[in-house]
Amino acid sequence: MQTRPLISLEDTAQAQEAEAILRACVHCGFCNATCPTYQILGDERDGPRGRIYLIKQVLEGAAASEETRQHLDRCLTCRACETTCPSGVSYGRLLDIGRAVVEQQVRRRPWLERVKRYALGAVLPYPQRFAILLRCAQILEPLIPARLRGKIPATRNAGLIAPQNTHRRKMLILDGCVQPILAPAINTAAARVLDRLGISLLSAPTAGCCGAISYHLSAQADALDFMRRNIDAWLPYLEQGVEAIVMTASGCGVMVKEYGDIFKHDPDYADKAQRISAATRDLVEILAAEDLTSLKADVTGTVAFQSPCTLQHGQKLGGTVETLLLGLGFNLSPVTNPSVCCGSAGTYSLLQPELSQRLLQDKVNSLESAVPDVIATANIGCLTHIQSMTTIPVRHWIEVLDMALEK
Repeated sequence: MQTRPLISLEDTAQAQEAEAILRACVHCGFCNATCPTYQILGDERDGPRGRIYLIKQVLEGAAASEETRQHLDRCLTCRACETTCPSGVSYGRLLDIGRAVVEQQVRRRPWLERVKRYALGAVLPYPQRFAILLRCAQILEPLIPARLRGKIPATRNAGLIAPQNTHRRKMLILDGCVQPILAPAINTAAARVLDRLGISLLSAPTAGCCGAISYHLSAQADALDFMRRNIDAWLPYLEQGVEAIVMTASGCGVMVKEYGDIFKHDPDYADKAQRISAATRDLVEILAAEDLTSLKADVTGTVAFQSPCTLQHGQKLGGTVETLLLGLGFNLSPVTNPSVCCGSAGTYSLLQPELSQRLLQDKVNSLESAVPDVIATANIGCLTHIQSMTTIPVRHWIEVLDMALEK
């Protein structure tokens, strides 16, 4: 794609990055075939190719409009287009750059939307705040309009005994933001399974939100603060011999793996961020690299696995969980259109509820079609979103594995 000077970007390094991404696009349109919002709305501007053109125009100096922002807002950032793209266009990175510029140019959002976005950024990244708000919502649930009750997630107790062994091999784990409140058993199950393999999981007390929530709300300054705090919290552990930083939420995993790219022009954090990204592994990568012959799973029933977009498109780990579970004897039921987003996408389900619900209905239909005993996934957002529309239990796949091993 031909470009003119990107005058809307004062940062020269960022302008060069954006120009390289734009020039890589050959506007073939293959991306539209796998874009969820394009499939629903049928508008070129609600597909990756159209959004790339909108961003290109803005970066070259054209005035952004509220309509421009609306089309960018509708993007799930599922990155299915990146999996499909034959030219390797880094669409997700270009979208982050474009959203930040458009947000600066377009007048302030309507007050209700501003309040909603501010509240999401002020509550979700902070576990204690989120726990208080969630508890209040659960208490007041009978007074809340019926259309909103389904958006109040249930909480599940850990119900598991964390391992007490101390092994020579050690890894770090990110506790996360909402996951410790909604589903604390996920990280406990991960610790129990890794304990069987002679690996101890540690948690850095000063680490917090990975930064993804703020980053995708265009509050990038806040996001960078979260990221720097994590980098500073984790580096000492790596220097003391910790093998890896384990992610049990694929959304956090793809964010932390991109710290190196985000900070590559920061003289103080470029090398540090690269070390963190290089050490970060999704939980399935850890288990796939281990000898699992000692794990004997007592498998009953069938499992439908929902592969989060952040796992299969963001981290390029599609099929890895399925292969691991099949190798351990699990019975996986077929899932139609497995590459399509469930509509959760971080805060998307709250900011774009109509599109999100349409995608969720399609995803639940595909997961339920073979009537599995349990639905498994790899991201807390997907787990909570899908559970809101199905009576079939939804669990993280490591919980399903841990329960089978416990039997």
